[in-house]
Amino acid sequence: MTTATRQEVLGLYRRIFRLARKWQAASGQMEDTIKEKQYILKEARTLFQKNKNLTDTDLIQQCIDECTARIEIGLHYQIPYPRPIHLPPMGLTPLQGRGLRRQEKLRKLAKPVYLKSHDEIS
Repeated sequence: MTTATRQEVLGLYRRIFRLARKWQAASGQMEDTIKEKQYILKEARTLFQKNKNLTDTDLIQQCIDECTARIEIGLHYQIPYPRPIHLPPMGLTPLQGRGLRRQEKLRKLAKPVYLKSHDEIS
């Protein structure tokens, strides 16, 4: 990992912890705020710990993009949880045939950047 990338990752980590410290739940309830703060911290620790040994620069950049997207979406919608998407079964039309493997590949490609790691840790 280059020095610039390392600084960017550490900056994101600090940004997430600052965000968690200042987080207020949209409902205004104290117990919701505490639950959401704990979720933010747990999610950040889990994902950063899982990805700490990555060496591929493209994969590292993909994780940085996902982290940035999740921060921005969380701030915009005031919801710390990833926004789910709904793709109905066999809803993506493949170019040839309707094979199940092709559908699974299309579903994986259609997943937004902010949900790439969510299914792996849930």
